[in-house]
Amino acid sequence: MGYYWGRVLPITTVAIHRGLAIMPDHDLLLIADIGGTKTDLLVLSARAGLAKPLARARLKSPEYPDLKSLLQAFLASAPLPVRHACLAVAGPVIDGHAHLTNLPWVVDGAALGSELKLASVDVLNDLAAIAHGVPGLAAADLKTLNTGRAAPGAAKAVLAPGTGLGEAFLVWDGARYRPQPSEGGHADFAPPSAALCGLIPYLQGRYDHVSYELVCSGIGIPNLYDFFRDQDPARETPGCAERLKASADRTPAIIEAALDRATPCPIARAAVDAFLTILAAEAANLALKVLALGGIYIGGGIPPRLLPILDERAFMNTFCAKGRFATLLAQIPVHVVVNPDATLMGIAAYGWARMRGEISGCATRVS
Repeated sequence: MGYYWGRVLPITTVAIHRGLAIMPDHDLLLIADIGGTKTDLLVLSARAGLAKPLARARLKSPEYPDLKSLLQAFLASAPLPVRHACLAVAGPVIDGHAHLTNLPWVVDGAALGSELKLASVDVLNDLAAIAHGVPGLAAADLKTLNTGRAAPGAAKAVLAPGTGLGEAFLVWDGARYRPQPSEGGHADFAPPSAALCGLIPYLQGRYDHVSYELVCSGIGIPNLYDFFRDQDPARETPGCAERLKASADRTPAIIEAALDRATPCPIARAAVDAFLTILAAEAANLALKVLALGGIYIGGGIPPRLLPILDERAFMNTFCAKGRFATLLAQIPVHVVVNPDATLMGIAAYGWARMRGEISGCATRVS
C-alpha cells in the first residue's frame, strides 16, 4: 500500500554483484507497486530474483501526471532490455484497466505496452498482489498477534491500511491458494464502540459516504484527529498543532506525536488508538465475510509503525467482540506483515507465473 516512512530512492541502476550477467530480454521483469503516495519499481532477472534487483527506485507518485510518465522516467534512467512488466495499482482492475482510487490516473495495460514497447504488461490490484505473496511469507516476515489454530485449506484474508484501505482474500482450489480482490474498504463504516458513534454524523458533514477507508487509512487518521480535537480543543498540544499546520501530509506527523514517549499529544494518541480499534473490528468483519479460518494478514505501511503502542490483548478483544462468533474468531491466526517488500514479493510471484504461463489471462479479468 501506498503509505511509507523513509527516503525516496533515486532512479539508479543497481550493480549487485560484479560480473552479474544481464539476462536475455524474455528473462527480465519490471515490477511496480503503485500507490497514492509513492511507487516502488524494480527490474528483476529470473536468476537473481527479488533479492538482487538490477535496478530499483522509489518515486513520489503525485509528482507525475500519469503512470506512463513515471515508467518512462524510470526506464530511461535504468537502460535495461525489459520486455515484460507487472504493475500493482491501488484500485479495481477490470480487463487490464484501472482508475486509481487515490490518484487521478487511468491505467491501461495494453496501451502502456504499446507506448513503452513492452511485449506484455499485466495489471493487478495491489491487495491481490499482497495476497499472491502471502503463501511465501515466513515467520520472520510476520508479527503474530494471535497464534490461533489455522484450518487446513480454509480461506485467508488480507487487509492493508496505506494511503487507502485495501482488502483481499485467498481461496484454496485443491492445489494452491488463489487470491481474490475486494473493494471492501469502501463499505459503510459501522462504529465498534459507543465512543466512536459520533464519527458518522461528524464525517457526513464532510463526505457523501462514510466508508471504512475514511477512518482506517492514511486518509482516515487526520479525520480521526479532527474528530477528537473538535470535541476538546484544549487537549491538543501546541507543538503538535504547529507541526500539523506545517505538514503537507498530516498523517506521519499525527503518528509521530502519538508515539512521542516524552510529550505525546493526547489528541494524536486518541486518534491512533481509535484507528487500531477500527482496524481490529474491520479485520474481524472481513474474517466473518469470507470465513477466513486460515488466518488474517494485516499489511500496509501503517500497522508496523504502530506496533510499539499496539496492545495485543485489547486488539484481539475488539477482534473477537462479535457476540456468538467470539469463540470462532479467537481461533483465527492474526498477523501483522512486517516485511516491507511483501507486496513486491507478490507482484514478482504473479509476474513470473504469468511469464511462465502458469496463470492464464482471460477476455475479461478482474484482479
